[in-house]
Amino acid sequence: MHCHEDLVCYLSCGMIVMALGYLLHHKTAQTSYGRHMGLPLPERMVPAAVAWLLQEMPALLIPLLLLLTSNKSSSVGRNLLLWTFCVHYFQRTFVFAPLSRGRPFPLGVMVAAGFFCSLNGSLQGHYLLHCAHFDEEWSAGGRYITGLLLFYVGMGINIHSDYILRNLRQPGEVVYRIPTGGLFEYVSGANYLGEIVEWFGYAVATWSLPALSFALFSLSFIGPRAYYHHRFYQENFKDYPKLRKALIPFVF
Repeated sequence: MHCHEDLVCYLSCGMIVMALGYLLHHKTAQTSYGRHMGLPLPERMVPAAVAWLLQEMPALLIPLLLLLTSNKSSSVGRNLLLWTFCVHYFQRTFVFAPLSRGRPFPLGVMVAAGFFCSLNGSLQGHYLLHCAHFDEEWSAGGRYITGLLLFYVGMGINIHSDYILRNLRQPGEVVYRIPTGGLFEYVSGANYLGEIVEWFGYAVATWSLPALSFALFSLSFIGPRAYYHHRFYQENFKDYPKLRKALIPFVF
């Protein structure tokens, strides 16, 4: 398959525009799931574990399918796709989703998230397998190594923070408690911080417009959510730590 360069550029720029739109929208409201779900509740709801599984899975399966059907891509591009993007979504699909103890999702939110994951999985997979040009020295370069280091540090923060949040509840509980430990000692959105670091590390390692657009979209979507989580904790827990920030330790 040849590279659809114009389509890759349009989709990447479109994602950046969407990121700006979400950032403006999220100044006044959050996507309606979890603790930010308004009343009355939507009629069609999906259990959290099922919703996370179905919406995240396309971002894993589509790149894997592209990998299996591509035999002319560079080894660096294939390894980047497999050991960054696919590793993240394997963990989200087969580890995070089954263990989730969150509130049910509105069906519409799940469908929209699944569509985005399908589109993004196609974009990242096609670019790395059919458009990116990596020479054999790329994997020894500073951007590649720094990017991968950021990616895996961010992934570690994300997984550890999810573990802390998950263990605040017993199975079947729908309550909120103050998270402690790890980066939660410094920020309310430690899980979001980890994921943002992941995708900016991915963008550095690939040094590509599609990866940068996804990193910016992630920042614009879950960054404000961290702020609203922080405000939720402050409003509902009088003993919430005064020095804890929303997303960036000691800063914001």
